[in-house]
Amino acid sequence: MVVDHLLQADPTAGPGETEILEAYTTLGFLAAQTERVRLGTMVTGVTFRPPALLVKAVITLDVLSGGRAWLGIGAGYHGEEAGAMGLPLPPVAERFQRLEETLQIAARMWAGDDAPFAGRHYRPQRPAGSPPPIQRPHPPVLIGGTGERKTLRLVARYADACNLFDIPDGGRTVTRKLAVLARHCEQVGRPYDQIEKTLSTRLQAGEPADAFVTRSRAAAALGIQHLVVLTPGPWTADLLAVLAAAIPTLRERPVAAAPEIADTQS
Repeated sequence: MVVDHLLQADPTAGPGETEILEAYTTLGFLAAQTERVRLGTMVTGVTFRPPALLVKAVITLDVLSGGRAWLGIGAGYHGEEAGAMGLPLPPVAERFQRLEETLQIAARMWAGDDAPFAGRHYRPQRPAGSPPPIQRPHPPVLIGGTGERKTLRLVARYADACNLFDIPDGGRTVTRKLAVLARHCEQVGRPYDQIEKTLSTRLQAGEPADAFVTRSRAAAALGIQHLVVLTPGPWTADLLAVLAAAIPTLRERPVAAAPEIADTQS
């Protein structure tokens, strides 16, 4: 997974560390260079691209990669970036309305329904999704964010995965967020187990592999199934070596379904 920003948004980046690549161009390149990794963003702000264009990009990525694309999406938040790059950033309530409409348009396009869509904010007249994605019924949808009233409700209704944050409070926040998600699932009649629970965590320089294994096992015990590992700056050989040392241990002695590990540059 790669971040979807047009300006460097890593809060740990230094004043001269400004370079960042556009996400979907990068994912297309990675599709051609890899065979197994899943490809998606963590996550695309809903106002970055018109819905039909975004969904078409995900379909194209899925077709060209042999069925490895994800749609990672959220309401967006970065006011400085929006202003600098001339992107819209409506009020929060409107962004969530746009997010839900985008998810509805995606579902139609993936199903081959190109009938006009009449939403409050989007009105595509023929949102065509041809060729269809390879993954059926559609590429997995991950909604980023932890808001209990809006974001997790949308996860329960539309998504295949959520993404929470690794807050050092002994697991209390993650436990609460997952309980809220379970209640939303019950309200919409969706099995809670259908949703993959992912957690973004940061691997610090100098952290030993056994410490990372301990943190991974603690996350798994809370119900986390997939770790998204970020770093302060670009990945280095030393940081990759920590993951390489940790993964075999997690696979040998899983606890509560040890989480899968994906990496992304913060």
